[in-house]
Amino acid sequence: MGSTTTHAKLQQWVKEMADLCQPDSIYWCDGSKAEYDKFVKTLIDSGLAIKLNEKTRPGCVLFKSDASDVARVENRTYIAAKTQDAAGPTNNWMDPAILKEEMKALYKGCMKGRTMYVIPFSMGPIGSNIAKIGVELTDSEYVVINMHVMTRVGQKVLDVLGANGEYVPCMHSVGKPLAAGEKDNGKWPCAPIEKKYISHFPEERTIWSYGSGYGGNALLGKKCLALRIASVIARDEGWLAEHMLILGITNPKGEKKYVAAAFPSACGKTNLAMLIPTIPGWKVETIGDDIAWMKFGADGRLYAINPEAGFFGVAPGTSMDSNPNAMHSIEKNTIFTNVALTADKDVWWEGIGYNAPGKLIDWNGNEWEEGKSDKPAAHPNARFTAPANQCPAIAPEWENPAGVPISAILFGGRRPSTVPLVHQATSWNHGVFLGSIVGSEVTAAALDVKAGTVRRDPFAMLPFCGYHMGDYFAHWIKIGQKSTADKLPKIFFVNWFRKTKEGKWLWPGYGENSRVLKWVFERASGEGKAQESAIGYLPTEDAIDTAGLNVSAEDMKELLKINKAEWLTEIETIKEHYAKFGNRIPKELNDELAALVARLNK
Repeated sequence: MGSTTTHAKLQQWVKEMADLCQPDSIYWCDGSKAEYDKFVKTLIDSGLAIKLNEKTRPGCVLFKSDASDVARVENRTYIAAKTQDAAGPTNNWMDPAILKEEMKALYKGCMKGRTMYVIPFSMGPIGSNIAKIGVELTDSEYVVINMHVMTRVGQKVLDVLGANGEYVPCMHSVGKPLAAGEKDNGKWPCAPIEKKYISHFPEERTIWSYGSGYGGNALLGKKCLALRIASVIARDEGWLAEHMLILGITNPKGEKKYVAAAFPSACGKTNLAMLIPTIPGWKVETIGDDIAWMKFGADGRLYAINPEAGFFGVAPGTSMDSNPNAMHSIEKNTIFTNVALTADKDVWWEGIGYNAPGKLIDWNGNEWEEGKSDKPAAHPNARFTAPANQCPAIAPEWENPAGVPISAILFGGRRPSTVPLVHQATSWNHGVFLGSIVGSEVTAAALDVKAGTVRRDPFAMLPFCGYHMGDYFAHWIKIGQKSTADKLPKIFFVNWFRKTKEGKWLWPGYGENSRVLKWVFERASGEGKAQESAIGYLPTEDAIDTAGLNVSAEDMKELLKINKAEWLTEIETIKEHYAKFGNRIPKELNDELAALVARLNK
């Protein structure tokens, strides 16, 4: 049924897992549209999916998950390296032998009453030398249809794998076996929170997930393979697997450059990936909105692919104002999860840009009316899964198997003070230093920390690095030694979130961020006006194109200001952050920190 393979090791693994999980049947996915449509119909007929209005949302369906299964569960996510030291201080570690015994006991008979689906998938264009193959076993049709959108699935993948190619085994179950004659009856299947496990075995390149049917816990190509396991493979093979968007930017002369960018959550990553520039004659196109894999080409430059084939985006806050390209991407053939349902079978969420059209059914399945309920209609982490090729801004070369050459890398976070709108690293090592100190300021709403505290998320990889983060920093330093300064991407730090003392935003953001991208483009071309400062190269006061922008000269001055006292305080928090990694912090980064202190004290 479906796909076929001559890969004996893969066949043996599928058999072993089927013997353990005891599904009623095994189905090999072929990745066809007919297969996708068949499973969507199955899910609608079973009551798990709601078919949306064919006129307003053709080919779209809505799911409502269990309230215990709405997001990545970081405290149930493990890096089961052979030693705790290899996993490092930022990961949950468990002894791999003990973890496997616990999980085998849970897997025993867990697929009774269900089908085991075998999903051969490629992360990246099939056959690309930067791509990797995974095979996910799952008992969830929801996972199957999402993997269809998010990865390349089917026989073509098995053809590339051949009889003895390498693949990452990805084992998944919702953890809800069915007794004879029992059905889900439209209820989202999953296990209780304390039985959920998302486990990674980096030395074996294996992923085992149990108990969750949702997002990054269950779509194992996403964060599990593309970041946690891939970061380990990248370390061993000498490339980069990063939590980064990739965009192409073209100037009015028709010259095009490619930029990768890493931001912690809630810093506008997808919005930047799909940005519509406000500067006449400039164009931005999307290669990817979440993950970048970068390898050196024969010319010594880093080439990046987006290993995914779709967008798994957060719906709340997405609107025609914040991200029109995302809104157009989800007009058809989209899987919605945990958004609200309108009376005419369309979708709605907080921040969509217009009031709720009358009574809704919220993500919990209850009636909801705007202004009358104290709970949101859509879960704050509600999602859409949409094919990347539906994005109006998708770059024509987004599936180029060779990847695209990266000219600039941006890091950033939410910082109301201290960090300027943009500054450029003076060298690769200085850029790695900037990546290692990425963070966002925590508001008073986060009760576990003092307001104004910076929560560090180095390289925006804190939840996704599959090994010791000190060693990860060292890997970035090593990457810089593999090429020359003229061929390596220039590195920048951006901060769209600077505020006045009164709490007013100084920078309008969204499409206006194209003005910063323009300066980045110019600097990567060896042009663009800059001045030296203690923290790196800053734009001169006239370097950012502000034509037609409602930002005063005083505001621009404030946006680019370096306050020595604030930076000396920042230094202390960087030292605290580095202390967590002990002697694993590379000497080069300690040298960069010491040099920054010296420049500030000049």
